[in-house]
Amino acid sequence: MRTPADFDWLNLRIWEVSHEYLSPTTLKRLWNYISGAQTPRRTTLSILCRLLGYASWEEYVQALAERREVDSETFVGEGVRADELQAGDCIAVAWRPNRRATLRCDGNNRFTVMEAENSKLHAGATCSAVCFLVNRPMYLDNLVQDNLSPQTYVAGKSHGLTYVRRV
Repeated sequence: MRTPADFDWLNLRIWEVSHEYLSPTTLKRLWNYISGAQTPRRTTLSILCRLLGYASWEEYVQALAERREVDSETFVGEGVRADELQAGDCIAVAWRPNRRATLRCDGNNRFTVMEAENSKLHAGATCSAVCFLVNRPMYLDNLVQDNLSPQTYVAGKSHGLTYVRRV
């Protein structure tokens, strides 16, 4: 919403979708494009909410309150924490569609990739990790392989690991 034409377009779009009218001037005030902004009326807010697919302002506010998306969370799950492993312990992990790797703990949250199938990981690569949990992505930090600079690697980014076992 940067030009008067943007507010004219929104005014027409509201009319096309809902056959309700909000003046371009009202819209400009809502976006602080012009001075005179006041507390908007519930009817104005409801019209805008109907444009988004909600029946009313109240329904929109309720939907926001029930939203389960969070930017942070703690989680536990089936898997292995790196601090539970001793040097020499190995874990096998898998993720979609058919990727697998076996990592050996070298101590202090450091690992060496022993085997890797259908993955960008290669045997001999070294990395650090904190945990390996089913249904959560696997993050490998300070991944060194193929004479490249250390990288961060994520496996199972969309669906997480499908398998985690000590071997």
